Amino acid sequence: MGFMSKMLRQCRKPSGLFGRMVARGMNASHSKLINWGLGYIAIKPDMIILDIGCGGGSTVNKLAKIVTKGKVYGIDYSEESVRISRKTNKDMITKDRVKIQHGSVSNLPYNENMFDLVTAAETHYFWPKLTTDLKEVMRVQKPGGMLIVMGGEYKGGKYDVRNEKWVELGNMSYHTPQELRELFLGVGFREVEVHEEYEEGWICAIGKKPM
Repeated sequence: MGFMSKMLRQCRKPSGLFGRMVARGMNASHSKLINWGLGYIAIKPDMIILDIGCGGGSTVNKLAKIVTKGKVYGIDYSEESVRISRKTNKDMITKDRVKIQHGSVSNLPYNENMFDLVTAAETHYFWPKLTTDLKEVMRVQKPGGMLIVMGGEYKGGKYDVRNEKWVELGNMSYHTPQELRELFLGVGFREVEVHEEYEEGWICAIGKKPM
């Protein structure tokens, strides 16, 4: 349990040598989940995108390869993650197609109505105040802009026994698909979709900011 608690703390906010290893590992371990989740949305080449909790930077990199005429922003409140994400996306940053910043989902350093798409993978269950943080996300989205939240833990799935232990140890938010749908609708998102990949234990929720 001691090691698992340490691992979950590092997943929440990587720091130090072990944190750097965790952040780099995220690039590989999250890849299939992210590919699955992004398959539910249409990403256009001229979009302006924000990835919240960008970790090791692989999601930012995937998005930047699609968004050839737009720009991808990444933000993480772990300074170690920011450093690794910048290394992962060094070439794209040099070309001014990617920008990685240190900051919190609770106080995003961006103007209102800025992003066509916001992504968040394996991070929403660590957000300090999920409801108000979702409202902060909506603030920076353009009218009609999309939010997609992807995760490998949810209540009511195949891996409930494992997940319940992780949630308790990591002090994480934990929702059923219906609870996640109601959360999105309650904040004000429209056209809300929630998808499950039961065998993998994956979930993604998609919502649009009203026009």
